[in-house]
Amino acid sequence: MELLHVAEGVAREKHIDKEIVIEALEEAIQKAAKSKYGHDQDIRATIDRKTGTTILKRYRKVVDELPTIDEEAEEDFDAPTTEGLILLAQAKRIKPDAQLGDELVDDLPPFDFGRIAAQTAKQVIIQKVRGAERDRQFEEFKDRVGEIVNGIVKRTDYGNVTIDLGRAEAYMRRDETIQRENFKIGDRVRGYIYDVRQEPRGPQIFMSRSHPGFLAGLFTQEVPEIYEGVIEIKAVARDPGSRAKFAVMSNDPGLDPVGACVGMRGSRVQVVVNELQGEKIDIVPWSPDIATFIVNALSPAEVSKVVLDEENNRIEVCVPDDQLSLAIGRRGQNVRLASILTQLDIDVLNEAEEAERRVEETRVRSALFMEALDVDDMIANLLCAEGFRKVEELAECPVDELAAIDGFDEDVAAELINRGQVYLQTKADEFEKQKKTLGIKDDILDVDGVNASMALKLAEHDIKSRDDLADLAGDELVEMLGTDVMNEKEANALIMKARQHWFDKTDKAEAKAEDEAAA
Repeated sequence: MELLHVAEGVAREKHIDKEIVIEALEEAIQKAAKSKYGHDQDIRATIDRKTGTTILKRYRKVVDELPTIDEEAEEDFDAPTTEGLILLAQAKRIKPDAQLGDELVDDLPPFDFGRIAAQTAKQVIIQKVRGAERDRQFEEFKDRVGEIVNGIVKRTDYGNVTIDLGRAEAYMRRDETIQRENFKIGDRVRGYIYDVRQEPRGPQIFMSRSHPGFLAGLFTQEVPEIYEGVIEIKAVARDPGSRAKFAVMSNDPGLDPVGACVGMRGSRVQVVVNELQGEKIDIVPWSPDIATFIVNALSPAEVSKVVLDEENNRIEVCVPDDQLSLAIGRRGQNVRLASILTQLDIDVLNEAEEAERRVEETRVRSALFMEALDVDDMIANLLCAEGFRKVEELAECPVDELAAIDGFDEDVAAELINRGQVYLQTKADEFEKQKKTLGIKDDILDVDGVNASMALKLAEHDIKSRDDLADLAGDELVEMLGTDVMNEKEANALIMKARQHWFDKTDKAEAKAEDEAAA
């Protein structure tokens, strides 16, 4: 009964199943028995779950000959073994009616553990229990990613913190802590579980206090309306320890989401601010309208105009001169957080810069229309004012839509569209000639995002095929085309599109190899 009491105590202490501990004891006794009776014996130990009695049995299978053991192949796991085998002649001395394939089972007497056997048994039990404890920890915490937990600092190492969670340990790297935070052993700390991994040394639980999810989790704990789902958290952007922006939406039209999160006299938001070491928090209402959401995200700055560039996924925001520094924020913090919150690139301009840029854009577009359509500046400016930016847009415009513009009739509209189509055809013919002269291959034009003018510019730098483009780095492509054409992020995206056919070829080759192997 003492064995059962030991198993029960260990299982209770380590929070694992009692059966696992008993199985570990059985394996330990088996190893010790093999040390006594020989490692070539198949010995099995069983502990009675009611009385605690240990039963040892030896199992031997009857064969006509033993396999030959190659000494050089002893470490090979697939090498033959004589464990648990007995020759037919020997078996007949023990059991006269023994046949090939029979299994002889002998009861073995109890024995006293020697020092070495006891040490071996102890190691087996420790290893088994530790493995079961690790599995239990992983099963317990793998579904807790995204939760906020409390723990006590157990160790600190150059800013990296090991935290005791009671039934497991968590690890928080220095870059996952808030600025100016210093933890000492014994400090109580609260953090956000953002990852749990099963590794050979055991489950690794990773905690963070700088993760956006930590801020969202704190508000979920402090604001009942968020916990109940009446208020929804749409986006979080943080500069840990300094400032954060937090977008919320109410599913109840009669409930103000910002007011609910702030609480009476700021009581709710103040609890979160204190936990985050004084981090300033801007709570902004979320809106499905991008322009409105950007205006809210840039608060406390006032925005006078928002221009959306859907093609390049960029936003231009115009603010009064006295609001420019407030909109940008210290070291660009305000606009950076607003950009993360909206997931858009935001350019902030004052009214003078915005007006100057618009005048320059209109001048460039107007000059393009005057050259392409052979019209005067009045018609060119009129087309610019109506939102036409490229000759292609004009050439594809229906006649009745263009004729609806004040000052145009159907004849004028048809003539402008015809001139636009002729201009584009002429440009296309010129490009075909240049393409042949420069040796530009068709496959580079198949890459989504590469147009004729871009292909000509690349050809000047000896980039004439898709493979040539795929071999480039992002900064090299930007240098060739110019920053006015694309930035490094867009260049990297274009290069990845050019490389896609490499991946497709690899996938096809692997699929073909798998089919051949299956055949």
